[in-house]
Amino acid sequence: MKTSLKPLIIAAEFAAIIAILSQFTIPLGIVPLTGQTFAIGLTATLLGRRSGTLSVLIYLLLGIIGLPVFAGLSGGLSIVFGPTGGYLIGFIFQAWLTGYLVEKNSSSYTWVIIANVIGSFVTLIFGVVWLKVSGDLSWHTAMVSGFVPFILPGIIKAVAAGYLGTLIRHRLPKYFAFEQQQS
Repeated sequence: MKTSLKPLIIAAEFAAIIAILSQFTIPLGIVPLTGQTFAIGLTATLLGRRSGTLSVLIYLLLGIIGLPVFAGLSGGLSIVFGPTGGYLIGFIFQAWLTGYLVEKNSSSYTWVIIANVIGSFVTLIFGVVWLKVSGDLSWHTAMVSGFVPFILPGIIKAVAAGYLGTLIRHRLPKYFAFEQQQS
């Protein structure tokens, strides 16, 4: 399998974009509202499942080794095992699933927005499960603190990521062609 350097560089650049947008934070209790899910959705919309997921993995690796790329300029393995760790792991699946769905029909704004909404909910589900387990919370408490407050903001961010990502893909198609189209 031949891998060129260009997709790796672009994935690293989008990992940096995710890190920057992660710093836009609004405290909401245990789990803050951040720009991360918007950044993940935008990345998956523009890069597809393979490079989008690679970007998320690079971002997570940077955070795990201690660079302050997570929300609130935090980093380290302890963040992954903390109350928000499930959301971080969920980003991997959000990027893959959103990218996969976008690759099925990247020209339809509606389809791309739906793909982003589905991806956002995947992250929320991972976050709630981990919040329940790591905090020894009831399902009700985990849902009320880790899911319900993020439904509307998640949908808004997903719509924005899907719309902006599709707009950029239409305007710069040669820069954001999925891997299988380049091969």
